[in-house]
Amino acid sequence: MAKHGKKYTDATRRFDRTHQHGALEAVELVKRLASAKFDETVELSVRLGVDPRKADQMVRGTVGLPSGTGTDVRVAVFAAGDAAAEARDAGADIVGADDLIAQVEGGMLDFDVAIATPDLMPQVGKLGRSLGPRGLMPNPKTGTVTTDVGKAVADFKGGKVEYRTDRHGNVHVPIGKVSFDAPALSANLRAVLEELERAKPAAAKGRYFKRVTLASTMGPGVQIDPQRMFVVDEAPAS
Repeated sequence: MAKHGKKYTDATRRFDRTHQHGALEAVELVKRLASAKFDETVELSVRLGVDPRKADQMVRGTVGLPSGTGTDVRVAVFAAGDAAAEARDAGADIVGADDLIAQVEGGMLDFDVAIATPDLMPQVGKLGRSLGPRGLMPNPKTGTVTTDVGKAVADFKGGKVEYRTDRHGNVHVPIGKVSFDAPALSANLRAVLEELERAKPAAAKGRYFKRVTLASTMGPGVQIDPQRMFVVDEAPAS
């Protein structure tokens, strides 16, 4: 079991960890409990009632955060010719074809999102051992394999994030920074929850949202009541 520092332990004593909060109440509590000297990321963790070992129950996609991520997202684009020029014009941090593939093969992974044009996927696909474990492999389902690389770069730079279930059926999505005001975080929270609801597999049976938790990087998890999670403007309890 991981050991936590004094600030974390103190934070756990300041609220009832078993209580399920309304969405806005949870956002405000996470902000109050954050105590690190840096601007902590706020992350949403959702346990879904799916079996990700079955292909028809894998939940994966992208969602645009209306308030942005608060993070400078580094985007790499595997493209050549006009598509490469389009990617550079859109603000991509790293652009290349065979040269970029060679850099990644050599261990260069200084980016957060990888986008590729379809014609380069046969070569990019060979980077699975490097990109796969880090969740960086371009995929049509997430809009990272596309001919419209300019739009893809702009989307990810502007607040689009990927989500996918892990082998236990959990989804972890960053929804902003502690420095965001509560309405901004709440808007991002709602966008992600609505997207997960939309992405519910037809094969999923029983309760879909099994556990919903919000936490800052160094803070404890605050539970959100699945029955109240879409009511983001609910007044917090006094």
